[in-house]
Amino acid sequence: MTLNERAKYITDTLIDLATDLKISSSVSSDGTQLIDLGVTTTGGLEAGRLLAETCLAGLAHVSYGSAPSAFPTATAVQIDTDHPIRACMASQYAGWQLATDDYFGMGSGPMRAAAGKEKLFAEIGLTEKASHIVGVIESGQMPTASVCNLIADACAVTPDKLTLAYARTASLAGTVQVVARSLETALHKMHELGFDLARVQSGTGVAPLPPVAADDMSGIGRTNDAILYGGEVTIWVTGDDESIELMGSNIPSGASKDYGKPFIEIFKQYDQDFYKIDPHLFSPAVININNLETGRYFRFGQFNPAVLERSFGLHP
Repeated sequence: MTLNERAKYITDTLIDLATDLKISSSVSSDGTQLIDLGVTTTGGLEAGRLLAETCLAGLAHVSYGSAPSAFPTATAVQIDTDHPIRACMASQYAGWQLATDDYFGMGSGPMRAAAGKEKLFAEIGLTEKASHIVGVIESGQMPTASVCNLIADACAVTPDKLTLAYARTASLAGTVQVVARSLETALHKMHELGFDLARVQSGTGVAPLPPVAADDMSGIGRTNDAILYGGEVTIWVTGDDESIELMGSNIPSGASKDYGKPFIEIFKQYDQDFYKIDPHLFSPAVININNLETGRYFRFGQFNPAVLERSFGLHP
């Protein structure tokens, strides 16, 4: 079963249970199925959980739990998967910047594997052809005809074979789906550091669920901080211990020169240009690595509740 087929089971559920989930669905003039989980709708916790699982193509379980008592929020978002590379890298990673004359958003989900345009896919493989395409967009507006056509063309389908779920960051569902990316950020960082991701067999990630922000920019700041300063990832790997010992301390966000301030402050420091920020910042606060072959267990990084308190608005 393709990633897109797996995700379609979830989006079909979103459509069927739209009223219960406090979301809405519609069909564009070109036949694209649109699911609004947090732009003009209220959405909620279950909508956010299912949106996150759509991003992961149904190959991971997303749930809620208790955040550590030292953190400024009581609830945490957890992801568990036995298919970390397919779920997180080939599907969940928000690697598709969608820009047209009348639209901008960040694209994730299995539509990326069908398009296969990113450099990442040349490195990890896992592209696919699918008869129906499913994507998730982080944006403050409903997808326009231009962006639907852009996605459909890239994935070699017509717009009526496309389903897009979308939510703004400053919504409950949108906040949940971003915070559910703790494991994905760790895997992407390890890939950038040269770790062979084929060694990763299973993974979990957990990060505190921040307060929903009043605007998308503040929401981007809070959701990033939840992972950078409160995210914890555990992965189970095979292979040697030496490469883990050499690389491990560079995986957490604390290894970045930009670490230590709320993300929104860092963003403003670099004139609101993401590409000027040290890319090594984007990773969880803590990573645990268990080598299945040697039995060794490694732990790197530390939490920073003080920055979370500032980011979440508890004090200046």
